[in-house]
Amino acid sequence: MSASRQPVPGQFTLVLHSHLPWLANHGRWPVGEEWLYQAWAASYLPVFAMLRRLADAGMRDQLSLGITPVLAAQLDDPHCTASMHEWLADWQLRAMIAAGDGGPTRHELGTREFVAADAALADFETHWRHGGSPQIRALASTGVIELLGGPLAHPFAPLLDARLRQFSLREGLADARARWAAEPTGIWAPECAFTPGMEVEYDAAGVRHFMVDGPTLRGDTALGRPVGDSDVVAFGRDLTVSYRVWSPRSGYPGHPTYRDFHTYDHLTGLKPARVTGRTVPAEDKKPYDPERVDPVVDRHVDDFIDHVRRRLVDESARLGRPALVVAAFDTELFGHWWHEGPIWLERLLRRLPEAGVRVGTLDSARRDGFVGAPVDLAASSWGSGKDWRVWNGPQVDHLVRLNAEVTETALEAVDKLIEPVAPGAAPGHRGLRNRIADQIVRETLLTVSSDWPFMVSKDTAAHYAVDRAHKHAHATREICDAALRGRTGLAGRLAHNWSRADNLFAGLDARRLYTAAPPEGTGA
Repeated sequence: MSASRQPVPGQFTLVLHSHLPWLANHGRWPVGEEWLYQAWAASYLPVFAMLRRLADAGMRDQLSLGITPVLAAQLDDPHCTASMHEWLADWQLRAMIAAGDGGPTRHELGTREFVAADAALADFETHWRHGGSPQIRALASTGVIELLGGPLAHPFAPLLDARLRQFSLREGLADARARWAAEPTGIWAPECAFTPGMEVEYDAAGVRHFMVDGPTLRGDTALGRPVGDSDVVAFGRDLTVSYRVWSPRSGYPGHPTYRDFHTYDHLTGLKPARVTGRTVPAEDKKPYDPERVDPVVDRHVDDFIDHVRRRLVDESARLGRPALVVAAFDTELFGHWWHEGPIWLERLLRRLPEAGVRVGTLDSARRDGFVGAPVDLAASSWGSGKDWRVWNGPQVDHLVRLNAEVTETALEAVDKLIEPVAPGAAPGHRGLRNRIADQIVRETLLTVSSDWPFMVSKDTAAHYAVDRAHKHAHATREICDAALRGRTGLAGRLAHNWSRADNLFAGLDARRLYTAAPPEGTGA
């Protein structure tokens, strides 16, 4: 365990990116809503509980927490909250089956899981039954976190039509204001994707800082950097530190003592094994033993703190001024992928100050001057190769073409459906709201989600991803076709039924495609 040590120069910032695609009413198992409920139970519940404890202890500016609008919508959705409650009860039932299925190992597994499910159910009933927004709003008000926003439906922004890209960003920030009564000044752009000129769009939308991957700043992530001629600051992920945790070859979650993510009990779906070894077959993995975990977590906390301290000292010496170290991860790593991750995270945040490390957010880093000289950024992402190949490579060329065709069809239709109130009227004056146009834009944004090409490129439920992209593309085309052929009644019915199917972003207003001013709010 870390002892108190002399302070080191600079600041450490932890950034978490919380995201899942829209899954409600699009299948349950093996891909679909189950994914949401697993992440909710294993990651969002314990991470938020940890943040409440830190806030109660008076700790402030502990991390920058990104929550995408599409995930926020699911955490607030009545169907999702009711189904999550049922899922937690089902977890208890599965644990009871394991406990009563014979044999000391399975009895221990079932008993342990029942206790965990019972605690999760109590937490959910106490804090989450009215959705995620009350939780998020309360945490933000304590100052323990900085909230990061993002565009609607998580598009790969550089490949998106510029008008739709700007609209998606403005609407996403408005959605954050409506849900959380908060004004995010920073964002985690989907996939950390960037193309030159986006900094101007960020500036216009009120974004003051955003995340990129380390190589985008050519590995020099020790300070935030204003981009181009703007005042918008790019912060880069420090890979030297971040990969201590999330490296496929040597990251902490692969330790033999930790619970294995990939090995399931086929009867109950519970996870009974520890990692044991990287090359050990599932059937030969040893039973998970929580009693072995505690000292390993402590060693990994101390190891991470040691690396942060050394990195701050070395980078501050190189710069001749206090440096910044930013470690950034998907929130779902902590608990869902790495079972022990939330325990590690809380111990880390509590011990960093004891170890002489100043902790802050991206916002506090920008305010306190951890910013260097301006830089021109190249096109980039945090995907394979740090370029765009995951989202526009040969394996997803069919989705790239689909997205371009659907976007063109949608924008042409919306341009015809929403006309200026009079010749020469200001761009933002577009008459009455048009629900048909709203749904066309909504389905288009769901079509171009970055999740679908990612899942295809990584061969992770690729069939599901292709099906989802084509389903939303079909909805877009179907509504556009009816509207442009003058079949307004049919177009209205189609738009209404497709809208009911997802119940997503009810406040989206297609008229705001025609204004550069930030929208007032999209609603929940």
